Amino acid sequence: MTEFSRRDAVKAIAALPFALTWDLTPSQLERAATAFTVEQDYVPKFFTRSEWQTVRLLADYVIPRDERSGSATEAKVPEYIDFLLSDKDASESSKVAMRGGLGWLDFECRERFGATFVRCTDEQRRDVLDDIAWPARAKPEHSHGVAFFTRFRDLTAGGFFSSAMGWQDVRYVGNVFNPNWQGCSAEAMAKLGVSQDLMNTRIPVQ
Repeated sequence: MTEFSRRDAVKAIAALPFALTWDLTPSQLERAATAFTVEQDYVPKFFTRSEWQTVRLLADYVIPRDERSGSATEAKVPEYIDFLLSDKDASESSKVAMRGGLGWLDFECRERFGATFVRCTDEQRRDVLDDIAWPARAKPEHSHGVAFFTRFRDLTAGGFFSSAMGWQDVRYVGNVFNPNWQGCSAEAMAKLGVSQDLMNTRIPVQ
């Protein structure tokens, strides 16, 4: 888990895999944006009380607070996930996959340490997560955990980088009027390997 970063999360959602792996429709994802304006004392509609604790804790392992921005829970990602799964159009397979994955996580923790994920120590939780966070090196017996965590990580990343906090984290500056725009900086042009002359070239209309 120590190898995972926000940059990895950006790559993870580049093709919106969270929408595909959880059978989510564009309309569901759009409606889920309202989950970021929920009241302070949010009561989950899909998750049970124990599941809610696990989801909040797990989301912050995926995207913890750092010097740049807050954590997944501070961006209200758990609320976002709960909204998606409680939506009237949420598929049964998505619900089963989430509940089954959370159940697997608690079962694995009990087998190893005699306690649920929430009641384990930070070191014990990381021990389990390290075994399922990297599919290429995971053991076959952890395949169910790997599948769940991969989906959960994508969903968490999708929720975080769809929030205002996530936009600021990646320094997104779109949709803002800038009357003083002077074109690309010399540094940006050099990085792209192009010249201002090329940028000023007009392409004739056929």
